[in-house]
Amino acid sequence: MNPAIPRPEPLAIGGPAGVLEAILEDPREPSAPTAGFAVVCHPHPLHGGTLHNKVVHTLARVFIELGLPTLRFNYRGVGASEGRYDNGRGETEDALAVVGFARQRWPDAAVSLAGFSFGAMVALRAAARSAPVHSVVSVAPAVGRADVAVPARPDCPWLIVQGDADEIVDHHQVTAFAASFSPPPQLQVLPGVDHFFHGRLHELHEAVMAFSREPTR
Repeated sequence: MNPAIPRPEPLAIGGPAGVLEAILEDPREPSAPTAGFAVVCHPHPLHGGTLHNKVVHTLARVFIELGLPTLRFNYRGVGASEGRYDNGRGETEDALAVVGFARQRWPDAAVSLAGFSFGAMVALRAAARSAPVHSVVSVAPAVGRADVAVPARPDCPWLIVQGDADEIVDHHQVTAFAASFSPPPQLQVLPGVDHFFHGRLHELHEAVMAFSREPTR
């Protein structure tokens, strides 16, 4: 049985370019211990990406149903977050600031990082600097589009979910991107799914949940 969806808690987190607007959803009982937490990164801020994006919300829902405190946040210059867009570099620092905030709150917990499109690349970069990392989930990573290079494979289980009807990110490029790593991440290509998972969010939810529950991860 899935836990009840918790009431969102608005947060203001200190970031490198000013205050970051964030939302924490914690399904646990107050003061209960946790072995992990999740941070979810939203798509491109110059193309309407925010923490309220439906794919970001779907990713957060998976982690909440798994019993993890989950943080969504707005990059610098988005919503109530201070600062200006910084070509992926500053946005990665923002993600690291959110991870740092969570580690102060849950010092013995491992982070799961997830992101959509541009946010998938931000999450990968943040994972390289956030050890220990429990897992990474990349949804329609903006391969060849975002100004965010991935420095190294995350040293943890890693899932990529990609639609083969994506009109923004070429699924062939994503497949080649996945194959360039050793060992490669787990790749799930969903037939007929577009970039925004219109009408198919339940399949994304199922894919991420199945990955997260794999006993051998």
